[in-house]
Amino acid sequence: MEKPVVLVIMDGVGIGKGDIGDAVKKANTPTLDWLRSHCPYTQIKAHGTAVGLPSDEDMGNSEVGHNALGCGQIYSQGAKLVNESIENGSIFHSETWNKLIGNCVENHSTLHFIGLLSDGNVHSNINHLKAMIREAKNQKVSRVRIHILLDGRDVPSTSALQYVNDLESFLRTLNDNSFDARIASGGGRMKVTMDRYQADWNMVKIGWDTHVLGIGRQFANAAEAIETYRKELEVIDQDLPAFVIAENGKPIGTIEDNDSVIFFNFRGDRAIEISMAFDYPDFNKFDRVRYPKVFYAGMLQYDGDLKLPKNFLVNPPNIQHTLTELLVSRHLSQYAISETQKFGHVTYFWNGNRSGKLSEELETFEEIPSDMVSFDERPWMKSAEITDKMLSAISSGKYDFIRCNYPNGDMVGHTGNFDATVIAVEAVDLELARIVKLMESHDFTLVVTADHGNADDMIEKTKSGELQPKTSHSLNPVPFMIYDKTREWKIKEGSYGLANVTGTLVKLMGLEPPEIWEKPMI
Repeated sequence: MEKPVVLVIMDGVGIGKGDIGDAVKKANTPTLDWLRSHCPYTQIKAHGTAVGLPSDEDMGNSEVGHNALGCGQIYSQGAKLVNESIENGSIFHSETWNKLIGNCVENHSTLHFIGLLSDGNVHSNINHLKAMIREAKNQKVSRVRIHILLDGRDVPSTSALQYVNDLESFLRTLNDNSFDARIASGGGRMKVTMDRYQADWNMVKIGWDTHVLGIGRQFANAAEAIETYRKELEVIDQDLPAFVIAENGKPIGTIEDNDSVIFFNFRGDRAIEISMAFDYPDFNKFDRVRYPKVFYAGMLQYDGDLKLPKNFLVNPPNIQHTLTELLVSRHLSQYAISETQKFGHVTYFWNGNRSGKLSEELETFEEIPSDMVSFDERPWMKSAEITDKMLSAISSGKYDFIRCNYPNGDMVGHTGNFDATVIAVEAVDLELARIVKLMESHDFTLVVTADHGNADDMIEKTKSGELQPKTSHSLNPVPFMIYDKTREWKIKEGSYGLANVTGTLVKLMGLEPPEIWEKPMI
């Protein structure tokens, strides 16, 4: 290599629409503005199919983003990953599955499933549910209860009975003297359980009351509930109120101590809040009345930053042929740094979901401990300390490839505090200016990008038209730019995603990327 390559990942700093919710546009960012206007620059995709998620309606996240950046390939995530895990049986050999089943068998307790009942394949798939119920019977679970959330958004608006009848027919083929599986409760996805962005905690409370406590209007079966509500209210599936299935006035499927619970949605945005209610002993968003001691798991881990839920069924993909593997094979040294909040992303996720190092000799990891305060209280976070270490690493001449993650745009963005997020973006820009300034005395190639958007889309409208903070990631593209004061690089015409960054980095190093990687942009 002629000179080192330095990669800066501005976590959560996407390219917004320049509207009132765009904290990136609102921020004073002279360094980013200069780089955009003076350097090879493009916008790249950081969500949906570009990072292995089922559709472009799926927001990217830091985990899949760093997977793609670190390996140059698009691995199955979300629905694709679950499909493969069921097909190859790995889901049923996981530690979490064994604990869920073992808990029920040992305690003669109930296995509960909660999730969206459809084959829309955006949040869930009914076939995943069927596969798990079938396997639960095979492994001697005797009692299953299903708490169904009705779709009508990703599938036709009044198709709920189709899925209920399909599930009921399936259960009849399994039920016998040793196995009892039934629908226990439900409701429309826009009325019960599946809130997102903490917009309406009452939806989650209704879900908790319905699924856990068995409180709600009672019906003999789900079909009766759907038909009754349609006749009375003339609403479509997503807006159907909650219902409880009961016999002789008693709910058939409340969630009790020693039960196991699986939330079978694979998409995270509408699974986070109910997972918080199950996972957090000190939860305070609403009165749970009763907090049963259950073993709870999600289909996936819905939030890698929050480690939520603690238990999940499908592990991240087994990623091979990463950038780190290539560099180690060429005996090239690397330095990776972030603060605690994103340290695992520039190490574990970057290296293909591998703990530890591939080479103690060639890899140096440095973690700056994050402050234990709400991030909007100190939106600059540890950006200055990260930069101090970055400048030392560059100046040392010891490393061929140096990467860092500034978490500010994402972690402060998640708080919903717009003014603090503006400061967070400005803090990153100030630190980026320090790295650019070092190029006056040291020769290296600088690449700047992001893993997904967040700070670029901070305000949304409620159903009533009111504005409220938005705390989730965005579907916006992210910037990509190259600054090299001694060589002119040109980005080729084309449509690119995060996985194209990896081959581009290798080309900047004077190496050839493997054929299995996505094509470089230069």
